[in-house]
Amino acid sequence: MKKILFVSHCILNTASKVVLYNQADIDAEEDLRVRFLTKAVQSGVQLVQLPCPEFTLYGSQRWGHVSNQFDNVFFRNHCRKILQPILDQMKEYLQHGEMFEVLGVVGIDGSPSCGVDYTCEANWFGSFEGRTGLQETLDSCVLVKKSGIFMQVLKDMIQEEQLQDKIKISSLFAPEPEKCLNMI
Repeated sequence: MKKILFVSHCILNTASKVVLYNQADIDAEEDLRVRFLTKAVQSGVQLVQLPCPEFTLYGSQRWGHVSNQFDNVFFRNHCRKILQPILDQMKEYLQHGEMFEVLGVVGIDGSPSCGVDYTCEANWFGSFEGRTGLQETLDSCVLVKKSGIFMQVLKDMIQEEQLQDKIKISSLFAPEPEKCLNMI
């Protein structure tokens, strides 16, 4: 029986991520990502890469965002559009339980899109030009206990299909490595 795990895009392709400048955070996430992928490959888990909603909407040279900026009908519709083929794949694998075991979905906590249990929020908007208090605005970003918009849309779609009891959702989160490592 093949074990299937759906993973956030940047777990397999870090080139899709927003450029980060905090080396300690980069190193902690990379260490966990490598541990997770090594365990998955050694365990024979098949990985299905989710699309990256930020990359498919804004490309590689985008600014960092917060979930508030994505919490709108346009971004949510984009997420639904790119998630529909993924949901169809999940349903196909689940329909053939004699051949496949769907282990679930792994997101990236802290992400404004792919956070499962934690996302970042702030009151960010407008132009940088002529802005005063930019550092205070940037410093207002906080980690909050809720899902990023892409993961929330995925959860909604899973619930609409009544699959919430069949598909577990966890996350890659350096302070809590057991979350994703226990999925395998």
